[in-house]
Amino acid sequence: MSLLLEQARALDAADPLAHFREQFFIANPEMIYLDGNSLGRLPLRTEALMADLVRRQWGERLIRSWNEGWFTLPERIGSKLAQLIGAQADEVIVADSTSINLFKLGVASLRLQQGRRRILTDDLNFPSDIYVLQGIVGMLGAGHQLEIVRSEDGVHGPVEALLAALDENVALVVLSHTVFKSGYVYDMKAVTEAVHAAGGLMLWDLSHSVGSMPVELNAAQADLAVGCTYKYVNGGPGAPAFLYVRRDLQEHLQNPISGWMGQRAPFDFTLEYAPEAGIRRFLTGTPPVLSLALIEPGVDLLLEAGMEALRAKSIQQTSLLVHLWEEKLAPLGYTLKSPRQPEQRGSHISLGHPEGWRINQALIHDLGVLPDFRAPDNIRLGIAPLYTSFVDVYTAAERLQRAVEEQIYMRHSSRRSTVT
Repeated sequence: MSLLLEQARALDAADPLAHFREQFFIANPEMIYLDGNSLGRLPLRTEALMADLVRRQWGERLIRSWNEGWFTLPERIGSKLAQLIGAQADEVIVADSTSINLFKLGVASLRLQQGRRRILTDDLNFPSDIYVLQGIVGMLGAGHQLEIVRSEDGVHGPVEALLAALDENVALVVLSHTVFKSGYVYDMKAVTEAVHAAGGLMLWDLSHSVGSMPVELNAAQADLAVGCTYKYVNGGPGAPAFLYVRRDLQEHLQNPISGWMGQRAPFDFTLEYAPEAGIRRFLTGTPPVLSLALIEPGVDLLLEAGMEALRAKSIQQTSLLVHLWEEKLAPLGYTLKSPRQPEQRGSHISLGHPEGWRINQALIHDLGVLPDFRAPDNIRLGIAPLYTSFVDVYTAAERLQRAVEEQIYMRHSSRRSTVT
């Protein structure tokens, strides 16, 4: 038996979080799921909640349920999410999608930062964020410029180049805290301080951080943040996103998509919009109650486990995977496309290979491993400490090895499917 396999089994036996795996629906225990950084598993509590939502809350209580908890869902779940990201309860609210929330906060920030025209981001940011920023620049027509700072290696954030680009004309800096391809993690506090020193506002996308590591928005004095809930938070496919606005900024920012849920007295039905005080002003339309409510069980599980404990396990597991890459996979042409330093990476590891797409297909269809693929050659292996075991990590590496050694990948076409 491999010494590393023995080590993985011993780590599972000593894992204080191991019992959380039993809290998830796992249809096939033999299939190793390493795509929780795209779509988290289904919590068993979510199944029970859905039955109650449909049968009792909707079916029996009908419209009365709005006054029995539905109306305050955005704040209630937002206050729980705030505990995961180091924010105050009244600084986070659940609404819309990550892209719409980014649009709201981006437009609000640029309107506040009158006279400043530069927006900075990097080429490691999630492309959808860049598309939104491009749309904002085109819509406002006020001479704003979006500047994309390039990473030298495609893995690490271009920190020095970003800081060198800061000046008195920078209005807003938008970055993914954890980079979606490589898993690189920015030093939130250091970058935010530098942006503030130049007079800019800092907006973080937390989509690949929330639920996988502690985030300290208040400690970093971060201005704004957005994030999704269907990855490590396990909120379900397309679950609503969240936004954060630091308390002292809330009254200074105007929601550019004003709607009745953000109105001070929505059921007065007046024809003049007056924004609600505080974080609720960033709501717009009627929330999708069913999908919104289903976020809560996943958040509760994370709070029960504790983010420090989850982060410790994540670092152990990604470190094991890097060690397995060195021993088993590097000789077969796999390259490490994530930072080697544990403190600089999130909870997924990217491995590159010239046959990355076909290897990915072999893993899914022949070898019982479900990762994902990001062009041009990245096989992303997402580790969700709530339900990923150490033996899962070991076995996945062993099957990556087999995919190449036994040329199993050659059974598959190089033509990509729509969703990768």
